[in-house]
Amino acid sequence: MKPVTESIPSHAAIAGHPVHPMLIHFPVAALIGLVGADAAYLYTGDPFWARAGLWLAGVGALGGWVASVAGLVDLLTVAQVRRLITAWGHALMAVMMLSLATFNWQLRLGDDPGRYLMPWGLGMTLATAGFIALAAYLGGRLVYEQAVGVNTD
Repeated sequence: MKPVTESIPSHAAIAGHPVHPMLIHFPVAALIGLVGADAAYLYTGDPFWARAGLWLAGVGALGGWVASVAGLVDLLTVAQVRRLITAWGHALMAVMMLSLATFNWQLRLGDDPGRYLMPWGLGMTLATAGFIALAAYLGGRLVYEQAVGVNTD
């Protein structure tokens, strides 16, 4: 890997700070927390955990879509980012993850949030966590190897 000599500035930034990395933490935390909430519901049968899972899925899905807008702005408006295969892979993983997370959330809406937890809800929760890991790895490569949104001065 050659050292980065020039950074790629973000167009979706506040005072030079990229917005996308600012917004992804809560949705990621919610969707990873959903793994624990689903496990707790399956272990205890306590409806509290099903309701908590409903809220975690909603915060994760909606917050993720909001965060993705800032990433999409950079993907579509910064030519150097558009040329990076890693950026397209990161975007593809994020769209798949958010699509699953959204469907998982919609599955839980209604009178009984735990009704479809097995096997569909739990399966989507675990697949979402896997896609988060892949997207995070590719996002890290964009920052640390390509200096996307990093000031190297």
